[in-house]
Amino acid sequence: HLSRRFRRAYGESPYSYLMTRRIERAMALLRRGDLSVTDVCFTVGCSSLGTFSTRFTELVGVPPSVYRRTAGDAAGVPSCLAKQVTRPV
Repeated sequence: HLSRRFRRAYGESPYSYLMTRRIERAMALLRRGDLSVTDVCFTVGCSSLGTFSTRFTELVGVPPSVYRRTAGDAAGVPSCLAKQVTRPV
């Protein structure tokens, strides 16, 4: 019942919503650059690096390791703007 009501209200399942929020948090941690991809995976609450990487790639378009390398190119951009521009769809 909860899942159906949640999907009706938000347009996605509770699991999908949770994973999207975890990926958003992971993106912020990867932009910081002080944690490895594995550390970020476990920090955001994922228990499988493979599942995390697959879902990250689906939502963001690039694997977490690539995102981490290229996120340094956005140095100097305020975090509030970076968060809005890089939000997964």
